Amino acid sequence: METLQADPAFWSDQERARGIVQEQKGLRTVATPALAVEQRVTDALGMAELLDDAPDDELTAELEREAQEITTALEALELKALLGSPDDVRDAILTVHPGAGGTESQDWAEMLTRMYNRWAEDKAFEINVLDMVPGEEAGIKSATLEIKGQFAYGYLKSETGVHRLVRISPFDSQSRRHTSFASVFVYPSVDDTIEIDLREEDIRMDVYRASGAGGQHVNKTSSAVRLTHEPTGVVVACQQQRSQFKNREVAMKMLRAALYKRKLEEQEAAKAVLEASKADNSWGNQIRSYVFQPYTMVNDHRTGLKVGDVHRVMDGDLDRFIEAYLKTFGAASPR
Repeated sequence: METLQADPAFWSDQERARGIVQEQKGLRTVATPALAVEQRVTDALGMAELLDDAPDDELTAELEREAQEITTALEALELKALLGSPDDVRDAILTVHPGAGGTESQDWAEMLTRMYNRWAEDKAFEINVLDMVPGEEAGIKSATLEIKGQFAYGYLKSETGVHRLVRISPFDSQSRRHTSFASVFVYPSVDDTIEIDLREEDIRMDVYRASGAGGQHVNKTSSAVRLTHEPTGVVVACQQQRSQFKNREVAMKMLRAALYKRKLEEQEAAKAVLEASKADNSWGNQIRSYVFQPYTMVNDHRTGLKVGDVHRVMDGDLDRFIEAYLKTFGAASPR
């Protein structure tokens, strides 16, 4: 039987234990490459001393290449050093929901989902589609992805918020310019080391027929599952698996992650740590704008970073935005 613990002392003890374990993991992931870079610097300095005594063009070129690689490695270490939350090292669960606007917004939600897929692929992260509800004409009504990789949550937490699209709509016969919105939420994936117990009597399960392509099984059986945690109102759904049992299992994982994130946010709200950033996550307060016409530009409204190649960004080139966000907000960024 699973029960969401309400005792503050319980959460305090759990937080301390979780923090110690995750801090150790985070320190190892930074310390190991840092020591490797330190050794490379030592070797490079030794090479420079040799060149002082006996100049050599080939060795000089090798030293220049090594210096550039060391610089790149140091920049990567600097970015990881900004990932100080115990949850940053975790996998991420990312959801995308279109705003008002029907097909146009649903298409935008699908474009964002593809963008995050491409980003994760470039990082060689594992991507699992936990839920995907297609739109009637095009796009998606919602998508939930699990992205598994070191620091996946630490990087992607900067994407939580409302994303705005400006373009000439391919669904408008008069070729007018449209503005669409989609919201993105990112949660740390909760594993079995985190105790978040859920009472069965607090969970309402609804089953329904899965929508979209999938053959006779999808169209004729009520395999899709929607779980509602009644005390908090948190709702999750899954229809990607072939059986109702599997869909419920995945939905429970999503619910645990959502409740875990909710608990952390409540704790941090009590400490007033994230008050300044909460407005950015409300509907209508976009964190980033993607303009396709009359010019191309991606503008992050939190950091001021602007990138002209919108197509490259939509192909998953998000590292500049993630880096700018972490450097701007650092440890104050949302979990």
